[in-house]
Amino acid sequence: MLYENKGCIIVQSDLTILLETDNPMFEEARDALAGFAEMVKSPEYIHTYKLTQLSLWNAASACISAEQVIDELRQFAKHELPGVVINRILDWGKRYGRVKLLIENGKFVLRCDDKYIATEIANSKQVSTYLLSRIDDTAFVVDIAYRGHIKQALIIAEYPAEDLAGYRDAASLSFELRDNALSGATFTLRPYQIEAVDIFHANGESRGGHGVIVLPCGAGKTIVGIAAMAKLQTETLILTTAITAIRQWISELVNKTTLTADQIGEYSSDKKEIKPVTISTYQILGVSEKHRELINSREWGLIIYDEVHTLPAPVFRMTAELQSKRRLGLTATLIREDGLQSDVFSLIGPKRYEVPWKVLEKRGYIATVECFEVRVSLADSMRMDYAVADKRQKFRIAAENPNKFVALQKLLTEHTGKHILIIGLYINQLAEIAKLLNAPLITGKTKSTKRDELYQSFRKGEFSIIVVSKVANYAIDLPDANVAIEISGTFGSRQEEAQRLGRILRPKPGENRAWFYTLVTSDTVEEGFAAHRQLFLAEQGYPYRVTDYKSPYP
Repeated sequence: MLYENKGCIIVQSDLTILLETDNPMFEEARDALAGFAEMVKSPEYIHTYKLTQLSLWNAASACISAEQVIDELRQFAKHELPGVVINRILDWGKRYGRVKLLIENGKFVLRCDDKYIATEIANSKQVSTYLLSRIDDTAFVVDIAYRGHIKQALIIAEYPAEDLAGYRDAASLSFELRDNALSGATFTLRPYQIEAVDIFHANGESRGGHGVIVLPCGAGKTIVGIAAMAKLQTETLILTTAITAIRQWISELVNKTTLTADQIGEYSSDKKEIKPVTISTYQILGVSEKHRELINSREWGLIIYDEVHTLPAPVFRMTAELQSKRRLGLTATLIREDGLQSDVFSLIGPKRYEVPWKVLEKRGYIATVECFEVRVSLADSMRMDYAVADKRQKFRIAAENPNKFVALQKLLTEHTGKHILIIGLYINQLAEIAKLLNAPLITGKTKSTKRDELYQSFRKGEFSIIVVSKVANYAIDLPDANVAIEISGTFGSRQEEAQRLGRILRPKPGENRAWFYTLVTSDTVEEGFAAHRQLFLAEQGYPYRVTDYKSPYP
């Protein structure tokens, strides 16, 4: 009997999934696939996804069973699912939680579902190092000091552990969320923020209290973190990306909770305060053992990892020792170009909650954004240099193409009166643009106090254009910005592209619209890098309209 379905996906035996965009079921299928598959590429008509172990383990941790994944695929599939795919989904999906970490009779125990898995674990070179003794056919005593290392080893052994060992007692901290912020605005949690916190908290049970919340920039990830703190009522360490982000966290905490400024400490290159709520940067914790003493200075009940996808390797290693504390990761995307997503999974926790960007857009919680890739020809004076350059140098020549200035000026004319961010990678290029436009420039060399002053002036409307380097990729709150023009980027970084678009996602009064432009030199390697950069946003439903800079823009 022929399999008849007017679906929009083709599931292939190599675990790839082809999704037709020109199909009435496209959006529903795209949102479903986001829960258990990873996007590979997204040309105009066919998007490609891949089923992976990690994508299925994240689904399992979110209570999406292997059987549910198969049912979802069948709902949207044009053809019968290949048997090898069904078997692989069942195998990988059901591996999550077959090994559990528990406290039994005061001992830290690794317990398996059956004696066969236990035997396999005992013979695993990665895991056996951490096994102290055998309790019975299915369980081992392990050293709790290596709780994080064990979970990393179990990932390699393809048995991701469900960590139910709970947490040490922590210092309490009593405070409340305000109904009216000190700024005078009414403050209430949005429904998805409440849901995210409840799923993370899990009624205080040991299966909760560690994991990652994925929400688009501008959707209030900081508020989710604050609400989690209020739910747990415990002293909290917050790790973020920069001093500017530290001060934004402090401002939000004072404005929206009953915590006082005296209860909140900044631990940075400028200050070394340790208080019931302390906020520091990854860089500070990663540079020396002295600063890492901050971790042991108080009985932290919660550690919040802001922009968790940016965790540097030294902090990953430190995090392996922090498994006795509740851990909340916040991010707009779990994509890491270094492939360390599995470390986020094992050390911070699995993805607990995610909302598709377009869902929040439709509800008015973030701005509606139109994305354009604007093609610009390479300047004649650079063609010979480009022809003889290696690939890396070709990218820089294309990125710094002076013809982009012409396209930039046309875009600025099109958006006169808007609040515009010009974002780039190369400082000399940005300095030239800032000078040309008589606009302020913010780079890594700009002192934090000066950055704060310039951001505040931009918010107040004292100037409408600001030029920023990659220091503005993360945790910068510029709610009125409604146009972003990316003049150059970091090769094919998908997470950077998402973060940059995120600078303009905060909801706007009135029409609630924004525009994102990325300038790309045509017929160069920059086209390929740009296509890779756009993958994650395409998965979220943001198609790029490719146009020549001489063409009119809608």
